[in-house]
Order: sequence, then C-alpha cells, then structure tokens
Amino acid sequence: MGINSESDVAANLQIGPTDRGMVRLYVEAEGVDLPLDFDPEEAEEIAEELRAAAAQARKAGKKRR
Repeated sequence: MGINSESDVAANLQIGPTDRGMVRLYVEAEGVDLPLDFDPEEAEEIAEELRAAAAQARKAGKKRR
C-alpha cells in the first residue's frame, strides 16, 4: 500500500504533549495501538511537512475540478 492507495481502514489519531516534553502522535485502529513520540523540533518539522502536503493537495484538487 502506498500514499495514493485508498483504504477502508479506520483509525483514530490523537496529538498532544507528554509529561516528558515530547509530542505524541497516538494512532489507534483495530488491533493497533501505536504511540509515536517526537521531540519538539521533530514535531515542528512534521507540522511543516503536513502544511506543505496540504498546500499541494489543494492545488491538485483545484486542477481536477
């Protein structure tokens, strides 16, 4: 499965700080509990990548209309 593959898998995503100064992304799906901890700098890099991907997705969506 890749980025462009559709999936029927449903998951919950929680994002928040931990008591140890990390940022946790917690993914929960059927049979999966996946805590991912990042230091604040890594979390900011991920946030920048998310913003860039959202901008590209907007452009792609406009081209398809």
